Amino acid sequence: MKGFALLLLLAATPAQARDSLGVFERWGAFRDAGGPRCYAIAQPVSRSGARGFATIAHWPRQRIRGQVHFRLSRARAADAAVTLNVGDRRFTLVAGATDAWAADARADAAIVAAIRSGTSMSVQTIDRAGRAFADSYTLRGAATAIDAAALGCARGLEP
Repeated sequence: MKGFALLLLLAATPAQARDSLGVFERWGAFRDAGGPRCYAIAQPVSRSGARGFATIAHWPRQRIRGQVHFRLSRARAADAAVTLNVGDRRFTLVAGATDAWAADARADAAIVAAIRSGTSMSVQTIDRAGRAFADSYTLRGAATAIDAAALGCARGLEP
C-alpha cells in the first residue's frame, strides 16, 4: 500500500522515464532518465487530498548532492515563514507559493543529517486563508532511501 501511494504521487508529476531504486517504509528512491536525477521521496503522513511531498535529490552532472525540497500541501501566505522541524532542530526554509528549500548547500547537509537521525519531521507555515498548517513525515526508511538515491546516481556516470 505504501509503495502504491508513492507510485500514485509519481504518476501525478510530469512524465519522464523513472527507475525505481526501492521503497523503504514510507520513503521511495527513484532515478529519472536523461539527467540523471535521483531522489528520495515521501508523502506527508496524513493527507487530505493534497499533493504535498518531500524530496532529497542528487543531480551529479550539476554537482548537486542532497538537495532538500518540499512541495507544500497548500499554498502559503505570501509573507508567511516556512519552518522545518526535525526532532529538536529547527530550520527556516526559503519558499515560493507552494515549494520550500534549504537556504544553501550547508543547510541542505544539516537537514539531511537531522533526517538521518530523526524519527519525524514537519514543515509548518500559514496558508493563504490565514490558517496555520503542518505537513508531517515519518522518517522510517528515509536514510536508506537517501542512500539508494545517491548510489543510483553514482552508477552509470562513467564515460
